[in-house]
Parts: sequence; structure tokens; C-alpha cells
Amino acid sequence: MEVTNQSSISDGRGQEPTLGELLQNTTQDMSDLVRSEINLAKLELTQEAKTAGKAGAVLGAAGVLAHLALLLGLFAAAWGLSEVMPTGFAFLIVAVVVAIVAAVMFAAGRKRMQQATPVAPQTTETIKEDVEWARQLRS
Repeated sequence: MEVTNQSSISDGRGQEPTLGELLQNTTQDMSDLVRSEINLAKLELTQEAKTAGKAGAVLGAAGVLAHLALLLGLFAAAWGLSEVMPTGFAFLIVAVVVAIVAAVMFAAGRKRMQQATPVAPQTTETIKEDVEWARQLRS
């Protein structure tokens, strides 16, 4: 795209361009600009997706390691309890405590899930208003 600082624009033949030529040039320039912006957006989104993918992989690895740490901690707690009681009962007590924590977390998650709305209410309302506006324009 070429920008000129001339006070009068000519078409190379020494004549002023016609209105049609000016509109055609403007349309072409706008088309080129939009195309360039779209290509820039694609490039930026690709880079952001790569960055997010790498961050997701690191977070996934952290989650796996945290899970392993929790399991090792639970085994350590059960074996620690086995010093004062039979091993089977120690592991049973740890399992019951973990089950109670899991049940409480499940109940809290289920309650939050029921409070969530499956459809974005504000977007739905805006779309309904847009449809009504379009109907009024047609009639």
C-alpha cells in the first residue's frame, strides 16, 4: 500500500482520476488493509495458542506431580498411623477421611454447577433485541 503526500493525485497520465477510479482505489486499499489486519490477527493468535499450549503442558505436569505428592502423603499418614494401630485399620481410617473430603468437595461442586446457567443470559437478551430490531426494519 503506497501513501502519497502530493496535494493533487494523478493517475500517471497527468490527468485527475475519475470518481470511479478513486472509489475503486479506496475499495482496493480498504480490502488490502482488512486482509493485512486479518493476517496479523492470525499470526498473533497462533503465537498466543502456542504459548497457551506450552503453559497448559506445564500446568498438566504440575497437576500430575501434585497428585503423586498427595498419594505419597496419604500413604505416609497411613503408615504413620500403623505405628499405633494395626496397618489395615490405619489405611482404612485414611481412606475414610479422604472419602469424606471427596464427598464434601463433590457436594460443593454440584451445588455450584446447579447455580451455573448453561446459556449466557445477557447475550441471549441482546440477540433477542437484535432480532426484534431487524423485524421492525423489514416491516
